[in-house]
Amino acid sequence: MGLTSHKVLALAALLAVVLFAATIWLWPRLARRSGRAVAGRIGLFLATQVAVFATVGLLANNSFLFYGSWADLFGQEQTPGVVVDHDAGSRDVRVVKRTGLDVPGGTKPAVAGQIQKVVIQGRTSKIASSAYVYLPPQYFQQAYMKRTFPAAVVLTGYPGTAENLIHGLHYPRTEFDQLKAGKMRPMVLVMLRPTVAPPRDTECVDIKGGPQSEAFFAKDLPGAVRAAYRVGPGPRNWGSIGDSTGGYCALKLAVHHPGVYGAGAGLSAYYRAAEDPTTGDLFQGDHLERHRADLLWSLDHRPAPATSLLVTTSRKGEGNYRSTMRFIDKVKPPTRLSSITLTSGGHNFNTWRREIPAGMEWLSGRLTGR
Repeated sequence: MGLTSHKVLALAALLAVVLFAATIWLWPRLARRSGRAVAGRIGLFLATQVAVFATVGLLANNSFLFYGSWADLFGQEQTPGVVVDHDAGSRDVRVVKRTGLDVPGGTKPAVAGQIQKVVIQGRTSKIASSAYVYLPPQYFQQAYMKRTFPAAVVLTGYPGTAENLIHGLHYPRTEFDQLKAGKMRPMVLVMLRPTVAPPRDTECVDIKGGPQSEAFFAKDLPGAVRAAYRVGPGPRNWGSIGDSTGGYCALKLAVHHPGVYGAGAGLSAYYRAAEDPTTGDLFQGDHLERHRADLLWSLDHRPAPATSLLVTTSRKGEGNYRSTMRFIDKVKPPTRLSSITLTSGGHNFNTWRREIPAGMEWLSGRLTGR
């Protein structure tokens, strides 16, 4: 059973209740001062508390999906990392698995679309990353067979997993619902985490002598997806959206590569690359690259990009409120800027689920197919 399984949560809760009942039932027998009685009391206390904490932890994880699997929890996630060589004839997108959507008729692609688990090979960056591609129902319908679709790169925070975007933040289901309601146009979603060289947090930076993460997202991923799916080639066909670290990367791709990404949405984003033990030395003393990775600096010192940006924050509960206001003040034409400001909302899945429908509708309005 998986870490996020409801059966695991139910078993943990049942065990906690059983241990609590056992403590009440056995307490009179363990009230003596003998060594065995004291050890029994300690054992029951510890076992009950562990079970209660496990239940609370599982419940929190199921709500916010901090970890997507047991391997992720114990640091054993085996997502493909850096690839040294490529076969000239190898495919850049390899489909590993196909699944439907958990809706009526969800097994029929023309009704609910299809989620494909893929591995994307980067020719320039020499990086391979697993991802999930959601193809909307229209992709499989006869009326759209000669049409190309816009694509949105959807990015998690760090150290999230791509599964969080499906099961925790519900991007495919949100698009499905928005399409049915007529609130957006169909888009292909390419869902993955920005950590393409795990466990290192590369902050979508090209690291000298290390992972070329920015090249992967700016060059390799769009080229590979265009070759594998009916997706348009221009910046009006490509957008990005993400939360936290993924939000920073989504904005960075649009700001630094407006010729590739015509729109970028950062949910609870920060605006400069993090530098901490999870990132290591990203810039190796290169101050220009460090400045470039600061989006506030970029808006001040580089030409305004011809792209569309969406930023989100909360007046109460978010740590990025002031920096978001500074970002808004610095944006100049031809950059187009929109924002979502909640009255209150923390840096968590619940907040982002409140922002994603509007963010998807906004992104759809900035992108086109043909």
